[in-house]
Order: sequence, then C-alpha cells, then structure tokens
Amino acid sequence: MASAESQPRFGQSVKGLLSDKVGSCSGDVIALTRQVLKGSHSQELLGQAARNMVIQEDAILHSEDSLRKMSIITTHLQYQQEAIQKNVEHSKNLQDQLRHLLK
Repeated sequence: MASAESQPRFGQSVKGLLSDKVGSCSGDVIALTRQVLKGSHSQELLGQAARNMVIQEDAILHSEDSLRKMSIITTHLQYQQEAIQKNVEHSKNLQDQLRHLLK
C-alpha cells in the first residue's frame, strides 16, 4: 500500500515539475521572441540610419560642389570689379583731358 500511496504523489509531483518546466520554457520562449523582435527593430533602425547617412553624404557633396562654383564666380566678379575700377579711373583721366582741351 505504501507504493500505491506514493504512486499518486509521485505522479502529482512529476506533473507539477513538468508544469513548472513548461511554464519556465514558455517564459524563456517569450523572452527569446522579445529579444529577436528587438534585434529586428534594431536592424531596421540601423538600415534607416545608413540610408540617412547616404542622403546626408550626397547633400554634403552637392554643397561642396556649390561652394566650389561660388568661389569661381566670386573670383570672376573680383576680376570684373577691378576692370570696372580701371575703366572708371581711365574715364576720369579722359574727362580731365577733355576739360583741359576745352579750356
């Protein structure tokens, strides 16, 4: 009879242990799933960051090109300004010569 009494207890304790183990494994699976989802979200964020960096790099290259062009235009405008100043000086000289001739 001792064996008959211990049999249900043993069965119940095994069922309890098994239930605990299943619960623990379920918790582990849930934790693993959450971690995989976090990793997937992290990958998405990294991919978006990489795309944004490419866009920014293109914008920087375009800005550098624009600055280079503006520098060239500035140089040309400086040459034109110098030429205009020389022409103004030359025209003043011509005006002085005309005044002298008309006197």
